[in-house]
Amino acid sequence: MLVRLMYASRAVEPLGADDLNAILRTSRARNPAVGVTGVLCHAGGIFLQALEGGRSAVNALYLRIAADPRHRDVELLGYQEIEERRFTGWSMGQVNLARVNPALLLKYSDTAVLDPYAACSKASMALFDELVATASVMGQGA
Repeated sequence: MLVRLMYASRAVEPLGADDLNAILRTSRARNPAVGVTGVLCHAGGIFLQALEGGRSAVNALYLRIAADPRHRDVELLGYQEIEERRFTGWSMGQVNLARVNPALLLKYSDTAVLDPYAACSKASMALFDELVATASVMGQGA
């Protein structure tokens, strides 16, 4: 059974480009073996991530993330059974929000700043869908 999980968290320490790249490298190395795909947004110390895959694999990954001392304020935004993946092309895609038109963020939230804590999960998923449709997702495929 496939599921999609979306969560938000805050970085405990400021992340540099090297830190973020290390997280993505680890995800891209581990996720294919367990059948997990997804997309990660990071801006201003906030993560918004969608994970897709088998229920057990996604749940186990989320529990690891929630227990990771580099994260705080980990909040489950959405969890659902799905018939097909939306992010099948990425073992872990990345969105560089510095390159995204602020109007796109404003379309789905109160301000042109990523704040998944203030947005409904449906709006966050619509944002992910639009980022995929506009080719804003970068990174290696699955």
